[in-house]
Amino acid sequence: MDQPVVRVSAAVMLNEHDEVLLATRPAGRSMAGLWEFPGGKIEPGESPGEALVRELREELGIDTSAWPWQHLTTVKYRYPEFRLVMDVLIADYASQQQAHPAEGQELRWVSRLALADYEMPPADGPVLVALSNRLGASHADDPIALSGSTRQSRDSQP
Repeated sequence: MDQPVVRVSAAVMLNEHDEVLLATRPAGRSMAGLWEFPGGKIEPGESPGEALVRELREELGIDTSAWPWQHLTTVKYRYPEFRLVMDVLIADYASQQQAHPAEGQELRWVSRLALADYEMPPADGPVLVALSNRLGASHADDPIALSGSTRQSRDSQP
């Protein structure tokens, strides 16, 4: 049986404190409550960057159209119900805009060295490794690089 392919675009947004913005998956969706990088489905005819700008405006109420987005990685992951192709873009959060989640999800700025403490969908594991490699963290000091996986957060705040 041929599985449907779902194409999504996700954002790794870094602030001046070396933190990354995460959001919980909304209730009523698969993997609800897990932490993820903001983003969403790529519509027909959209580039990953166009989809990301649209999704961040719709879901978080922020305009990122002028941000210098760069490609971080593309993840291909097979879930039981579908195949995911996720284009991940990265940019500095150089904005005074306050994010306002439209779907009731929780948002949290997380130290990039604490990302491995957050339970995330399996497809996000390679994103954590790509982020660690991109930012040049020492593998000896970086729990993301050491684990290559994600775990449930035990803290309410990083």
